[in-house]
Amino acid sequence: MYSLPPVTQALIIANVAVYFLDSLAGRSLSMLFALWPIGPHFMPWQIVSYAFLHGGLAHLLFNVYGLYMFGGDVERVWGPRRYLTFYFVCAIAAAIAQLVVATFSGAYYPTVGASGALFGLLLAFARCFPHRVVMPLFPPIPMRAPVFVMVFGALELLLGVSGTQSGVAHFAHLGGLAGGYLYLRFNRRWR
Repeated sequence: MYSLPPVTQALIIANVAVYFLDSLAGRSLSMLFALWPIGPHFMPWQIVSYAFLHGGLAHLLFNVYGLYMFGGDVERVWGPRRYLTFYFVCAIAAAIAQLVVATFSGAYYPTVGASGALFGLLLAFARCFPHRVVMPLFPPIPMRAPVFVMVFGALELLLGVSGTQSGVAHFAHLGGLAGGYLYLRFNRRWR
């Protein structure tokens, strides 16, 4: 943990701390800081705050593990300011995608988790390290980082369109991926 760059370390600590604080508060933080669809429970700060809440310990561990695996390397290449900016752009893009999908589907439930930002980080990792081989947990097949991102992006799209695994914000994941791509594509500083 101490070998991680400072922003990645701070994001991991913040996610873990907020999870345990929310657990101690009886999940009352989730009502106020989770991303609710546009309506009576929606507040503007939720576009960022939802990314620090998690639905359970497994959800938290997967996201923190992803930050640990991919975030540190991206931060070392880009530096802390660019890395943190990119992380929040992806989290906000994921929130916007989830709000749009919730509006059109009529679904009314809160969204939590850093997964959308993490999907953007996966894209950044693949761009920084295109020849690095990644071994996902499921399925345990080694693949280059860009292939890994494409496979998981396609899987999220398939699961989102089919409605499989309800309770998972597949379009938020895709929103983080798309937001990261657009930011890298059109921001002149990143070319």
